[in-house]
Amino acid sequence: MIVALGSDHRGIDLKSKIADFLKAGGHTVLDFGTNSNESVDYPDFASPVAQSIVTGKAERGILICGSGIGMCIAANKYKGIRAAICCSADLAVRARLHNDANVLCFGADFITVPEALEITKTFLDTGFEGGRHQRRLDKISGIECSFLDNK
Repeated sequence: MIVALGSDHRGIDLKSKIADFLKAGGHTVLDFGTNSNESVDYPDFASPVAQSIVTGKAERGILICGSGIGMCIAANKYKGIRAAICCSADLAVRARLHNDANVLCFGADFITVPEALEITKTFLDTGFEGGRHQRRLDKISGIECSFLDNK
């Protein structure tokens, strides 16, 4: 699977560990930064991750900031992105099964590396259940705006 990664300065260490984990599992990683501990703005990294999924260059994305909230909000501005903050494997299962989430968000200040790796594996290994959930996603899609529409 091709997985796009992005983080701000607060998530850089966790991003590095997740990238290594993904590569060891045979996944291709598109790392959109940051690659420095200097303060940066999380939307600058959420945008290329979201765009890589919308354009088909990546299948899933993982975004990390201090809380996960800012990255999740920024990513969800893009048509076709369904980003979810998951702090447990159970939430990752639900995000995938019921919401077909394609971006996983972490708050680096609120999760351990082992927890994040377990959640990442679960997120990548779980499929979408479809059925009644597709009807709900179709309703969400009906209210989305494309990033191209916002220019």
